[in-house]
Amino acid sequence: MASIRRELVALIERGAIPREQVARAVALSGLHPSGRAWGVFLDRLLLWLGALALVFGVLFLVAYNWAEMGRLMRFGLVQAALLVAIAVYVWAEVRGAASDLVPRVALMAAALLLGVLLALVGQVYQTGADPWQLFFVWAVLMLPWALVARFDALWLLWLGLLNLSLALYFRTWGGLFGLFSGDTGALWGLFILNTLALAVWELGARRWRWLSRGWPVQLLALGGGVPLTLLMMSWVVAERLAFSPVLPVYLLWLVALYVVYRHWRPDLFMLAGGCLSIIVVVTLLLGRHLLWQGGAESFLVLSMAVLAMGAAAVFWLKRLHREMSS
Repeated sequence: MASIRRELVALIERGAIPREQVARAVALSGLHPSGRAWGVFLDRLLLWLGALALVFGVLFLVAYNWAEMGRLMRFGLVQAALLVAIAVYVWAEVRGAASDLVPRVALMAAALLLGVLLALVGQVYQTGADPWQLFFVWAVLMLPWALVARFDALWLLWLGLLNLSLALYFRTWGGLFGLFSGDTGALWGLFILNTLALAVWELGARRWRWLSRGWPVQLLALGGGVPLTLLMMSWVVAERLAFSPVLPVYLLWLVALYVVYRHWRPDLFMLAGGCLSIIVVVTLLLGRHLLWQGGAESFLVLSMAVLAMGAAAVFWLKRLHREMSS
């Protein structure tokens, strides 16, 4: 659908389609969803919302009636819901459901209920485990399900649990193997984890078609780019601008982002994210020297610099969009 839209826009911009025929061309291209497409969309939306409502309903039912429920009732309710979700997944796979979305939704519900069960164990028995251990054990236990399901949303949930466990680990212990420490170490850990996941995802998508290259890849790119940009910002606002490993890593990341998503697999979202990161870092660097050492006129200079960088980024991205559409 996105390629059809790009091709249609390119034809309109080149004048291949007369202005008075644009509406008819759009109608014939199938860009506007039909009644059947709306029905499929609503069916899938209600399926997801229903599954999530059941999962959170079990969670809130146990939490609200904690004092009235005994230990056996709490565990029995959560485990029964978990078994039902797994049974629905097995039934849909064995019977060959008309849509592969039913087993995926069932397995996603089971993965969420697994987290509810682990939280219930920690709350009832007061094991004294750190919060990061809950999310890490949750990720370890649901890994076989992610391998079996071959569902990109389930893999993103697994990676999200790893991100949470890593961030909470640094908050609890303040470092990892003596190499990283504090908030800076947590940012380094998140950058390395998500960047490696992005690389593996991109390479795996060439072999396994079930790995989507749409929003999951963009989400992983944000998970790696945001921590690295924050590391650069922390270096800029440091008391002394000494050499830091974040400098070559940041430059290498920008080069890799340009080469991969400009030439190997063009993606405007990724390139726009790189431009935004550069604008943020350069603006902060200019603000350090202009605002901390200059006067009121520094605000005008800084605003003009931001406008100039934004305009240059928009001009370059629009030119790339035309090239990709042609």
